Amino acid sequence: MAMAIALVVLVVASVLFHFLSPWWATPLASNWKQMDDTLTITLVITGIFFIVINLFIGYIVWRYRHREGHRAAYQPENRKMDLWLTGLTAVGIMALLAPGLIVYADYVRPPREAMVLEVVGQQWQWAFRFPGKSGELGTSDPRFVNAGNPLGLNPDDPNGQDDVIVVGPEVHLPLNRPIKVLLRSKDVLHDFYVPPFRARMNMVPGMVTSFWFTPTQAGKYDILCAQLCGVGHYNMRGHVVVEDQAAFDAWLAKQPTFALTMAKSAPPATAPGSAATPSAAGGTDLVEQGRALAQSKGCVGCHSIDGSPGVGPTWKGLFGSTQAFVDGSSAPVDDAFLKKEIEDPQARVVKGFGPLMPKMPVTDAEVAALSAYIRALGTGAAGTPQAGKQ
Repeated sequence: MAMAIALVVLVVASVLFHFLSPWWATPLASNWKQMDDTLTITLVITGIFFIVINLFIGYIVWRYRHREGHRAAYQPENRKMDLWLTGLTAVGIMALLAPGLIVYADYVRPPREAMVLEVVGQQWQWAFRFPGKSGELGTSDPRFVNAGNPLGLNPDDPNGQDDVIVVGPEVHLPLNRPIKVLLRSKDVLHDFYVPPFRARMNMVPGMVTSFWFTPTQAGKYDILCAQLCGVGHYNMRGHVVVEDQAAFDAWLAKQPTFALTMAKSAPPATAPGSAATPSAAGGTDLVEQGRALAQSKGCVGCHSIDGSPGVGPTWKGLFGSTQAFVDGSSAPVDDAFLKKEIEDPQARVVKGFGPLMPKMPVTDAEVAALSAYIRALGTGAAGTPQAGKQ
């Protein structure tokens, strides 16, 4: 009897919690109201089954409770009941699947006037690309990925020369304009997710996935990775800024094109028969090469450049500070320190951090460029240890 009462109380409490709960969906920032409608249909169907089944079980428990002088009838098979249960289950599953399939078909079929945005995921950072004046994105291939070309665009494709490149965690979008999102991953499985947009899609290595939405509310929204993609997964965040068309156009005009980024990353020309000598301009070029390397190799996914905590020590103020190791020793951060840590990151572990950095093949030139970039981010006081992440 107590079990039957408990089941009834569970059903009543669940229904009351649903109608009185403050945790409702946030206001939409896109056009996907039908997604909420689909979720509502799913909730109604599963809710009805939940109520009916639990009340039925409660009734059975009460109706056929143990009583003196009564014995249960053993019936190992009831063909009629099996057919009813199979039929009702099939109808219920179709009712759940049909709305979702219809909505998903619209979700991946953008209108012709949709603006194209490519999103590239990498442990643990985001990058973005818009087509230039040609209106078409250039082709890409993993074999083209390098420090100056982190997105792997084809340098011989004329359509890609004017592509707008945004290597960073923030992207802007115009208000009330359909956006077709193309997604690809450079390493592992990621998921591009903007919760207020009701929009997300897996990013599968080796293929391009897509969906579309229309931003209908201006604001700044978080970008999250919704697939566990490694130790820095929690730090793979970004922002979408939705603004009016004029503000978006002004922002887009300030972003570099692929041709411009390739020109900046090209090594400076030297006269025939002469050796390149360090100069102020050369130092600037080296810092820029280091910045590009930090992006292409995914360093900034673990090491922040603004002092914020991350998977690894922040690079802001790192050069010139003193780092303590888990074995109790310490060392000043100079070029020799950085070379050793970059080439063999697990030989000694900085206190407060885990041995998570993989060993990557790097050349002496790449180490020098990364060191120059870290030095350019500011120097710490000599003898001052940098706080680790506990």
